[in-house]
Amino acid sequence: MKSATVTSDAIEAEAGLFRNHCYIGFLTRFSYALARNPVLPLFAAALGAGPQGIGLAVGISTVTGILFKMPSGAISDIIGRRRTMLAGLVVFGLMPFAYLFITHYTALVVVRFLHGLATAIYGPVAMAVVADVAGRRKGELLSWFSSVCIAGTLLGAPLGGYVLFLLGGKGAATLADFRVVFLLSGIAGVAALVLGLFTLRNGDKPAAGKGLAERAHLFARGIREVVADKRILATSAMEGIQNMSMGALEAFLPVYAVSVAGLNVFEAGLLWGVQIVVVFIAKPLMGRVSDRWGRRPLIVAGMFLCALPMAIIPQLTGFVPLMIAGAFFGMGEAFVTSSSAAMVADYCHARHYGAAMGTFGTIFDIGHASGPIVTGLLVASLGYGPAFIIVASLLIASVPMFLIMVREESATGGV
Repeated sequence: MKSATVTSDAIEAEAGLFRNHCYIGFLTRFSYALARNPVLPLFAAALGAGPQGIGLAVGISTVTGILFKMPSGAISDIIGRRRTMLAGLVVFGLMPFAYLFITHYTALVVVRFLHGLATAIYGPVAMAVVADVAGRRKGELLSWFSSVCIAGTLLGAPLGGYVLFLLGGKGAATLADFRVVFLLSGIAGVAALVLGLFTLRNGDKPAAGKGLAERAHLFARGIREVVADKRILATSAMEGIQNMSMGALEAFLPVYAVSVAGLNVFEAGLLWGVQIVVVFIAKPLMGRVSDRWGRRPLIVAGMFLCALPMAIIPQLTGFVPLMIAGAFFGMGEAFVTSSSAAMVADYCHARHYGAAMGTFGTIFDIGHASGPIVTGLLVASLGYGPAFIIVASLLIASVPMFLIMVREESATGGV
């Protein structure tokens, strides 16, 4: 009887931890989305940036993730998840206020790089915590956590565009208008930090008896074991390529919608919001499907679902057609992302979840960063149509290699 009570208490504690991480994740993504899309590309354009400069401004914070996600995840395996997450929340709470002082494009690039530390430190560690408690429900719980974070993005992205629309109307937004949005982002980031301080104040302790040299050895061993598994690398690569297309669309759909299709900034924000709504609704369901029936078919189908709208968006000009294309892209994203992180966790030892999610996040960010940067170069030299078709072709071309390198195994428990 006592054992059953202890087990019940442990389950309840894990459920409470999961809920609290969902609340914090929502606030962090809401804050980040307010300062990112469609506000960030339009802000870069207002500072005089061209297509290449816009792509760099959007993608540079993801470069931060490339550099710091893997070590952050591996460090959390050694010193504890909660301490590492709290460091990321400090960046979420403080960095948005730096945008208030930006008057030149170079300063924007620097601030964006530093702001990227927030997601680089917090993101992979939070996913590792969910994987720790998920058991055989990794696809479902990782997808639920992601969907809650997406809900923050879902509200933040169109709200940022709507605030600019209210302040500037149909005319070009001024720098003062943008600062109002960045102030709101800072307030939300502080809220996430305060909640994190309350939730994580009694965090996990570093392992007793482990000196600096031993921890450094464990850190290096964790990374080596993860990156030596070709299945983890190949699955992460699919997420990275899908996120390359997402980064391209995130950076240039607002600019295309306003400058070519003739939509206002609020409508541009809604286009991205529709895509996020679809991911938010579909992802937990697809996570359950992947837990039961396997992850590989969903990943393959998702890449094709993302490629089709990516190729045809530059041929569309109306709000409704662009909205439908964004919805299809969101469905493809839900297919891929509901399965890829869970598949990485399936192939990893629990003690290395931080390193695995850090590696996954690094490859994720390589794709996300290269999307806007490479697409900016392509748009500048070839135009929207050829640029988007090239990105769509890369999505399709990635499928055969994935099918060769990754075989569905019994990790999901469904096959």
